[in-house]
Amino acid sequence: MAACSVKGEKMLNFYDFEVFKYDWLVVIINPSDQSKTVIVNDKKKLQEYHDAHRSEIWIGYNSRSYDQYILKAILLGFDPKEVNDWIISDGRKGWEYSSMFNRIPLYNYDCMNKFFSLKQLEGFMGNDMKETSVPFDIDRKLTTEEIQQTIKYCTHDVEQTMEVFLQTKANFDAHLNLLKTFNLPLKNISKTQAQLSALALGCVQKDHFDEWDLQFVPTLRISKYVHVVEWFKDPANHDYSNSLTADVCGVPHQFGWGGLHGAPAEPVHRKGLLLHVDVTSFYPSIMIKYDMLSRNVKDKSVYKQIYDTRVALKAAGKKAEQAPYKIILNSTYGICKDPSSSAYDPRQANNVCVNGQLLLLDLLEHLEGHCELIQSNTDGLIIQIDDTDDAFDKVDDVCFEWESRTGMRLGFDVITEIWQKDVNNYLFKFEDGKVERKGAYVKPLNDLDNDLPILNKAVVDYMVNGVPVEKTIGDCDDLKQFQKIVKVSSKYICGSHNGYRLQDKTFRVFASTDAHDTFIGKIKEKNGAQTIEKFANTPDHCFIVNDDVNGVQVPENLDRSYYIKKAKERLEAFGVR
Repeated sequence: MAACSVKGEKMLNFYDFEVFKYDWLVVIINPSDQSKTVIVNDKKKLQEYHDAHRSEIWIGYNSRSYDQYILKAILLGFDPKEVNDWIISDGRKGWEYSSMFNRIPLYNYDCMNKFFSLKQLEGFMGNDMKETSVPFDIDRKLTTEEIQQTIKYCTHDVEQTMEVFLQTKANFDAHLNLLKTFNLPLKNISKTQAQLSALALGCVQKDHFDEWDLQFVPTLRISKYVHVVEWFKDPANHDYSNSLTADVCGVPHQFGWGGLHGAPAEPVHRKGLLLHVDVTSFYPSIMIKYDMLSRNVKDKSVYKQIYDTRVALKAAGKKAEQAPYKIILNSTYGICKDPSSSAYDPRQANNVCVNGQLLLLDLLEHLEGHCELIQSNTDGLIIQIDDTDDAFDKVDDVCFEWESRTGMRLGFDVITEIWQKDVNNYLFKFEDGKVERKGAYVKPLNDLDNDLPILNKAVVDYMVNGVPVEKTIGDCDDLKQFQKIVKVSSKYICGSHNGYRLQDKTFRVFASTDAHDTFIGKIKEKNGAQTIEKFANTPDHCFIVNDDVNGVQVPENLDRSYYIKKAKERLEAFGVR
């Protein structure tokens, strides 16, 4: 059992419920006292455990949306299967089922990754990802054997939740620090960081009916590209589905209601003197400088204090201490756009977004002719200039004037080489040798995001060190590096491979040299007929390993040529021929 006690804080209870029509069970692991508790169809025992641990923190995966409501339903005497179906089958929110849920105290923390299921994360980590063979729609009492099998798999999922928690403990620490820093009661640990930010700012829900009453900051100096400003002013464009495409500095750009993006139509590979020009805390700075913070914040000076405190802590190198302040600064724009948030103020959100784009457009207009634009994004630019003092001084003068006029601050990093597929996929080297990479093809992977890691490594090794992809792929004997994780969604009946229907819903797939191995598909029924669709981005011939693959070497039937081909296709997307 993994040890994951939290020093100086309340004990943790990791838990997971399984619910059937006539049975329910929960597995609870408390790593502080190294205990595992299994409760099957026993409300009294669950009540006793909850009473003994009600002041502690309960941690689950998707427990904010599911497990906490099953727990509360059982303690209140509700049918857990009915609540299960309310949430799973009907797609309703757990809290909507009954206001009585509020009577059950529970300090619930959810370590769920919003992009992946727990089984997908188990796959990424290289762990056993097999699922129970006991169907959840079984229309009878479970047998003793079925109960034991369900306990086994439920225990496995709780242990995997603990591993996910350890991998993401920094998020938990930031969550607790947010509560402590702003004196928020522990009961709020169940809230999202966005919800906590609204509480910390003292937001009070208000109705606003001026969503498109846009304000334009008075410091703008745009003349060449004034048509972009006029586009935002035109009521005909006040629809979130609308956008404007325009050439700026010879580069196609897209303006709209979500931010600015611009990059050459073709892939870019450049060396020389390149500058990453980044606006420091862009959106928070706009909110403070131009009074565009949500009008639901009771005391706007609090936000400025949060900003100043974060800047001071960052300058002092206090990374952990600044985390709560950073969370609030980075959440505020998003909660202004969230109708369920007490900070909801769509006009202010639109003001920040629009003026952010126009301020960058202003900077671009004044830089034009003094640099070559490589890309524009929401809060910064990458440009290339001649490697001369005169060229740098001219760009520096333009940026200084823009800073002085707008009240924004710019940061500069020197880049020595860049590979760019588009604005969301690139790799560049800083002059100190560090590498920045973004996008599915080259991003850094980790145990909780680990699809086809061998391809990312092969592409990056080629770009950074000139290593042929054949060597990187040919030298690797770690099977886990070649894994592709796929999941059957609720739109499909099940998976299919080699002529068999598959019991599991999530799979770890590898390219196979055996021509008798089929592709992995998913079965769908439409108008009474069943069809098999191939999973996207998977090989035509594959084998599946849902057992633990950590430390497992590459078998003879792994088709390395498939991965070499895919790595070369990724490089071609970056312009490598």
